[in-house]
Amino acid sequence: MFNKLLYLKCVTPTATSPYPFTHHYPFLFSLCFCTDTSNSRSFAVSYLIHNFGFSPESASKTSKSYNICFQTSEKPERVIRFFRNNGFSNVQINNMVRRSPWLLSCDPCKRVMPKFEFFLSKGVSSSEIVDLVNKYPAVLGSSLKNQIVPTYELIYKFLQSDVKTIGCMLGNSFFCRGDILAHNIRLLLKNGVRETNIARLLGNRCKGVFCSNDMVKLVKEVKDLGFDPSKAVFAVALMAKKETTPSMWKQKVDTLKKWGWSDEALSEAFRRHPHIMLASIKKINVVMNFWVNQLGRDALELVRFPKIFGLSMEKTIIPRYRVVQHLLAEGLRKSSASFLTPIAISEKAFLETFVTSFKEESCQLLKLYQEKVSVQGKEEVGAAWGNSQIVNS
Repeated sequence: MFNKLLYLKCVTPTATSPYPFTHHYPFLFSLCFCTDTSNSRSFAVSYLIHNFGFSPESASKTSKSYNICFQTSEKPERVIRFFRNNGFSNVQINNMVRRSPWLLSCDPCKRVMPKFEFFLSKGVSSSEIVDLVNKYPAVLGSSLKNQIVPTYELIYKFLQSDVKTIGCMLGNSFFCRGDILAHNIRLLLKNGVRETNIARLLGNRCKGVFCSNDMVKLVKEVKDLGFDPSKAVFAVALMAKKETTPSMWKQKVDTLKKWGWSDEALSEAFRRHPHIMLASIKKINVVMNFWVNQLGRDALELVRFPKIFGLSMEKTIIPRYRVVQHLLAEGLRKSSASFLTPIAISEKAFLETFVTSFKEESCQLLKLYQEKVSVQGKEEVGAAWGNSQIVNS
């Protein structure tokens, strides 16, 4: 029923003003006179200038580049009505035309409607279609048969879900890069990367990996770091290497070195948990400050558990070490015991080991653990933790 409604919107004229955008611009352009005195190219140029705010130079260049020609306003106004009738605002239409001006000279029922119907058939709502096209108008220039559908089918093969596949396509704008996506997936499979790991990368919307122009080099770099392509961690290492720019990578390395890490320590931590290079510099500093200045520990200890940089200070790190501090203060835990264990185990295991097993203290320990913490930076860590430190033997 909704598809039929869309079709009616495609072919049914409306009684709205034939020039929906002229009220946005103070210098009204008379389309009637232009039709009689100008050829189709100059008409299109004038239309772009007076209805969509193009400069004369930009309008002329755009008209030639996209071969935009029409001698009357009938064709562009039909396009405008089509988008308006399908939920697009004047501002959104203006934005689309400025980014994809070829739309004004297309037949929307043949060029655009089939794409709308395809997305609707996969569970995308009409409002999501509007948002998608407004954000990526280039999707309307992609071939449904040769680009959009094959790309959808390729991604679906790995994700096995319409919802996940559409989410992946929307999140990565793969509509125009299906050939590169397919090429890079073939390279990954050829290098021993399992389908489950490719699915993981697609699910995480790693556009940087799949749209890479140097996949062979990227795979070799990650292999040289000691990662096995058949393991899940290989996919994470690929993501970390590609999603972090070289300059940002260097900044993160420099930050960790300021806390005493060597190149060898960095390499070991990255091999253990590649996610570390996806943590922000701010998060690295907050965690290190807490570990070194609040707990009084050695920064190199975290080389063995770099996963800590991905944990929440408010929900996990500070609450757990509050409990540990209380146990140490009461003599219920040896100061020589591992400081990594409390943060490395699951929540269930933590509660069983560090809270409920101490029956007389369990209420106080649970209260400490559940107390809310708000941390924005290094200063707030100190305030949330308090002035006391754990004294180490």
